[in-house]
Amino acid sequence: MAKILVVYDSTSGNTEKMAQAVAEGASKVAGIEVLVKKVDQAKVDDLLEVDGVIVGSPCHFGQMSAKMKTFIDESVKYYGKLDGKVGAAFTSFGGSGGSETTLLSIIHALLIHGMIVVGRSGRMHYGSVAVGSPSQESIDSCRDLGFRVANIVSKLAK
Repeated sequence: MAKILVVYDSTSGNTEKMAQAVAEGASKVAGIEVLVKKVDQAKVDDLLEVDGVIVGSPCHFGQMSAKMKTFIDESVKYYGKLDGKVGAAFTSFGGSGGSETTLLSIIHALLIHGMIVVGRSGRMHYGSVAVGSPSQESIDSCRDLGFRVANIVSKLAK
C-alpha cells in the first residue's frame, strides 16, 4: 500500500482544517494510506517511509512558518533519497498577502529534493490557499489537492 504524509503547522487551527481536508481527498483513492502529522509530531525520518508528502504551513511574512522551515532544513540529511516522491503544498494566511510566495518556498524545497510537484491549471496553480478560516471553496480545493496527489502516487506505485 502506498503512503502519503500530510505534514502541517497551524497556529490558529486554519491550516489544520485544511490538512484534514487534504487527507480526506487523498484517502478517497484506493490503495493509499494517509498519515496526518502536525510538524511538532513529525520526524524527518517519516519522509523515507512515504511515497508522497503534502506540506501545509501558515503564511509568515510570505514564507513557511519557522517550525516548518526547521523541519525542511533537517530533511537535508536525506538529500537525494526523496528523489521521485510526489509532493504538494497548501497554506493559510490572514489576508495581507504572501500566499503564493509561501507556497513557492515549500515547492522550492520539494524540487531541491528531486520530488515530483503537483500543480494544476485553473485557480490556485501552486497549491491550495485559504484566507482566514477556510471557506467551502478552500476545503474543496484541499480535498482536490489530496486526491490529485494520491492519484499520481497510486499510478507511480504500480
